Amino acid sequence: MDVVRRFLFEDLDIRGALVQLGPAWRQMQAERGYGETTRALLGELAAVTTIIASTLKTPGRLTFHLRGHGPVRLLLVDCDEQLRLRGIAKTPADLATAPISELFGDGQLALTLDTNNAREPYQSIVPLAGNTVAAVFEHYLMQSEQTPSRLWLMADAAHACGLFLQRLPGADARDADGWNRVQQLAATVVAAELALPAETLLTRLFPDEDIRLFEPRTVSFHCPRDEDKVLEMLRLLGRAEIEAALAEHGEMVISDDICNQEYRYGAEILDVLFPPAARTLH
Repeated sequence: MDVVRRFLFEDLDIRGALVQLGPAWRQMQAERGYGETTRALLGELAAVTTIIASTLKTPGRLTFHLRGHGPVRLLLVDCDEQLRLRGIAKTPADLATAPISELFGDGQLALTLDTNNAREPYQSIVPLAGNTVAAVFEHYLMQSEQTPSRLWLMADAAHACGLFLQRLPGADARDADGWNRVQQLAATVVAAELALPAETLLTRLFPDEDIRLFEPRTVSFHCPRDEDKVLEMLRLLGRAEIEAALAEHGEMVISDDICNQEYRYGAEILDVLFPPAARTLH
């Protein structure tokens, strides 16, 4: 269970998606020690990031970053075109449940989309509007796409799930009451139902609607160690700076916070990064 299922209401011009994360979500939070509130925030962000990444017209690496001046210091998830996820939250251990406005203060939602076709990543920063992760993204999608959207999200220790609905431009012409009707039916969902098989959930919520359910796309957690990238970063620092750091601390410690990994190097790294010049024999 690490999938996204897109679907379409055939007679209504309304599209949707259901994301259900299990093992991938548990890997993302492993050994982090997140509290219940932090886990819920990060899991909901992981679910909505996956949904939006799966519906992009131009695939690429999508990153959402929530930041502000409240008790939540960092909430970040990114997802690439293969639906490979990673993410991190930095919050107090005893973070209490509260509206988004209290958790982030004067917060912002930052989006970065890095595609192979663009010379520079696309970036967008908007104020946080809404008291839940779902409400923040409903407002963001309305502002960015000019298209009404609705989200129902949940996350606990085992699952992070989300149901997404979006009204397409011709929906009102097809059925003037369709969008209102579908929203009201979807609003009856309870958190535990979001982990049900897609066929079961959609039939339960929309028994009288004709729905086309597309093939599932697999989602995965992806945070491999990247020694080459770290070594290249150190090489760019230069020998003098690395020697100074080794003299002061005895070792170089590089932390990859988002993947919860650490790289440690002693004095031997100098010969790896800056091999001695070859001797010439005469």
